[in-house]
Amino acid sequence: MITLNKVSHIYNNGAGIGSVALENINLNIIDSDYVAIVGQSGSGKSTLLSIMSGLLIPTEGQVMFDNKDIYKLNQKDIANHRNQNIGFIFQNYYLEPKFSAFENVSIPLLNQKKISKKEIEFRVTDVLNLVGLSNQMDKIVSRLSGGERQRVAIARAIVTNPKVIFADEPTGNLDTKNGNIIMELLDSLYKKGKTIILVTHNENEAKRARRVIKLEDGQIILESQNV
Repeated sequence: MITLNKVSHIYNNGAGIGSVALENINLNIIDSDYVAIVGQSGSGKSTLLSIMSGLLIPTEGQVMFDNKDIYKLNQKDIANHRNQNIGFIFQNYYLEPKFSAFENVSIPLLNQKKISKKEIEFRVTDVLNLVGLSNQMDKIVSRLSGGERQRVAIARAIVTNPKVIFADEPTGNLDTKNGNIIMELLDSLYKKGKTIILVTHNENEAKRARRVIKLEDGQIILESQNV
């Protein structure tokens, strides 16, 4: 599904000075995989996630998604690729605080052509029910708890029925109880056939994945499988 060939990325810090974030990454992620990417802060985890998901053009190398080089697409086609194939879950939620849960989850569908208002209502209601928020769909998200907001973010990530879900430290702002709820939701999505790519500092969360990839100084230093 996703293949990275000799991917490197350098951030330009000005005055001709560059900071190497990733160096010569080769990686293959198959359909319906569950991969945890781990490493210390500054190891390149979030940069790798951004490049794989179509958010950041690498300095060097190739990123293939279903045999297409995504960075040879124009900006419109890359945006369509992300909207149709990718779901994002972030540590800081990135929800519209003055919108209701229903309105936030519906946003990705508004960019899709040939989808009726009735279909939007059905799909949004369905995923909010899946994450246990059917009774909170009309509530303004700023009035929800952190755990509830992250569940809204998960509902938004899956409402387009994406092939891959990228989760960047999805429990980082949550207590243990709510963190476990979020991880159980990701586990259930994996069991339903979704490809999950998780960035985490948490060793126990990484153990839930099928594969673990460890980064250090922008390089893969270890790949392992959980039994």
